[in-house]
Amino acid sequence: MPDTATTKTEHIMQVMRDKLASRALNAGDRLPSIRQLATAMNVSPSTIVEAYDRLVAEGLVRARRGAGFYVSDTKLPPLNIADMGNERPRDIDPFWVSRQSLDAREGMLQPGCGWLPEDWMPQDALRKGLRQLARADDAILTNYANAHGSQKLRRYLLGRFAEEHLPVSLEQIMLTGSASQALDLICRMLLRPGDAVLVDDPGYFNFHALLRAHQLRVIGVPRKMDGPDLDAFAAALRDAAPRLYVTNSALHNPTGMALSPQIAHRLLSLTADHDVTIVEDDTFADLEPEPSPRLAVLDGLSRVLRIGGFSKTLSASVRCGYIAGRQDWIEKLVDLQVATSFGGPSPVATELLSSVLIGGGYRRHLSELHTRLAAARKRETKKLAQLNIRPWSDPRGGFYLWCEFPDDIDTGEIARRCVTDGVVLAPGNVFSPSRSAIRFMRFNVAQMNNPKVYVALEKAMT
Repeated sequence: MPDTATTKTEHIMQVMRDKLASRALNAGDRLPSIRQLATAMNVSPSTIVEAYDRLVAEGLVRARRGAGFYVSDTKLPPLNIADMGNERPRDIDPFWVSRQSLDAREGMLQPGCGWLPEDWMPQDALRKGLRQLARADDAILTNYANAHGSQKLRRYLLGRFAEEHLPVSLEQIMLTGSASQALDLICRMLLRPGDAVLVDDPGYFNFHALLRAHQLRVIGVPRKMDGPDLDAFAAALRDAAPRLYVTNSALHNPTGMALSPQIAHRLLSLTADHDVTIVEDDTFADLEPEPSPRLAVLDGLSRVLRIGGFSKTLSASVRCGYIAGRQDWIEKLVDLQVATSFGGPSPVATELLSSVLIGGGYRRHLSELHTRLAAARKRETKKLAQLNIRPWSDPRGGFYLWCEFPDDIDTGEIARRCVTDGVVLAPGNVFSPSRSAIRFMRFNVAQMNNPKVYVALEKAMT
């Protein structure tokens, strides 16, 4: 947060302008109360009052005596995804942060990225699968995919779900190009521009960007250790009338935590009362040593759509995701995928994934990953503590640590400084719709075993 009262006020104003541009707030919506926003942004109420008054003078906001501040009825400009990136400071722009990792030059270190290093992946099994693929039927090498996707891979998922006591038929599963494409299809089916969607704050930033690209109002709900803040969740249901809630139940991105059974049951009750559909992203499921509560299992896929993929434990080069849900919804989603990409993911990709998953060595690979990641989390926690950087939580699995920096440190500024030294980081506010995570950062422990990471961090913090 800037040091002077003037820049603090301007910062609050820019936060509100970004919410308008991204459709997190629409015409007629009530702005957060002065006290609520002051607490969330760690500023004085007088700073919020001054920011709101200036926005009133600009015509973006109008005040209602005794009722608070509201977005004016002025027609908002069409959402432009390019503008979304340009309007935001680079360190909290999801597109900039993603591109820093995806386009990293040779030698760049990536403790802010969302994947494992190459030598942590089952390369021998993948190469064996590629050799088998060369001898596959001509249809696999040359034809379009089945509309629902590979039956072999869907049957594998059936077995996985059965282990969780999640009753699903083959017709209730479809394959997609990725978990992100799965969410994209769901948005196309269930939502219209201007609809409200609840997300975790903090939460996965690329999903937030995707929702904004659909011109949806993204409403952040504070994430606690055991799940979303239920009081804030209930208030958002009442005030914003959302159509969808998007979350990770297990190994939450970025905090690494899991839902408690109590929170899970209460969430299902609240969303049912307000006719809200839940999209549960289970991408990190295989990195969890022991399963935690899943909304899809508790709900039986009545109001929950489960999405996931295989890029975190197998290969990000062989992209494939899935959706499991009610059969009538899956049929509509299959039609949408046919319309937009003429069928499911490549048979070449799904055949390769199937061969690795069914080949017998995958469970051994996961067991080794769990052991290796547990050691990495412990090791990097000790190293970070030497810089007075502390994990917010102690995840049971996965490769993320959500860490808090000392007071008065802006992790966005740390990220800007480190990238010039060849280290790509993921500052907290890129995950936070309310921009209330300025002192937090997500670290990938599997990508940190290089002393240069800590040299760059220490240099940036001094």
